[in-house]
Amino acid sequence: MRTAWRQRLYHLVLWLVSIIFFLPVVWIIMAAFKTKNDLLAIPPKLVFTPTVANFTGLLARHDFFSSLRNSFLISTSAVVVAIMVSFLAAYCFSRFKPRGTDFLMFLLLTIRMVPAAASVVPIFLMYTAFGWKDNFWGVMLFYAMFSIPFSVWILKGFIDGVSPRFDETGLVNGGSRLHVLFRVVLPQVRPGLIAAFIFNLIFVWNEFLFNFIIGGRRTTMIPVTLVTGSLAQGGVDWTFVAALATVYLVPPFLAIYFFQKYLLVGMTFGTVRGEV
Repeated sequence: MRTAWRQRLYHLVLWLVSIIFFLPVVWIIMAAFKTKNDLLAIPPKLVFTPTVANFTGLLARHDFFSSLRNSFLISTSAVVVAIMVSFLAAYCFSRFKPRGTDFLMFLLLTIRMVPAAASVVPIFLMYTAFGWKDNFWGVMLFYAMFSIPFSVWILKGFIDGVSPRFDETGLVNGGSRLHVLFRVVLPQVRPGLIAAFIFNLIFVWNEFLFNFIIGGRRTTMIPVTLVTGSLAQGGVDWTFVAALATVYLVPPFLAIYFFQKYLLVGMTFGTVRGEV
């Protein structure tokens, strides 16, 4: 009986913590369906008449669909390129163990942990010198470069968990190294590929600073549009912010909901497999 009450109390605390953390999201979604007067009312209105005028105005903006398209294209293409390169690199580190592997892995993770503000100036100067500023392929390759280190760490943990005997069996039976790589090892680390894809997709999807610095009108993503388009009539257009933020939340929510079981193994670098 005491154990049952402890479990109920534990579940209640979890629900309370989850609700507290989710309240800002609920607030912005509610604000997206309010009129400007209801949104700025003091005290805040919890009971109001919903309206879709904010979304109608959002769809009528000329920069909405272009920034949404750029977010989808740049995010997915950059992460796909990063996953392909990271899988090959992780297999090399795991199986061939070149000299200085531990130090190289340390360097990769260190580069990924460098604050964005510390590298924004040299990257801006480099992109300006090469003429890559406001170039789709240049911005995409930058995000791919930033996504590779974390992906290598995740995928190496998964590949380390695949016994080298699978490789030896495939090679002995006449399979090439590419056959072993893509037909033997790849299916066994698919959860790691999905986890790395989701983590990096969320990072690129939410990134603002570098898109603002090295991007431009042709490569503007939603975070930049959310900032630059929020000023109207000498103030902040909070209805626009709420509507765009609500639309902006949908893809990450769907990705996390459908692939949440892969995120646990990704956060533990493949050491916790669970039921994946």
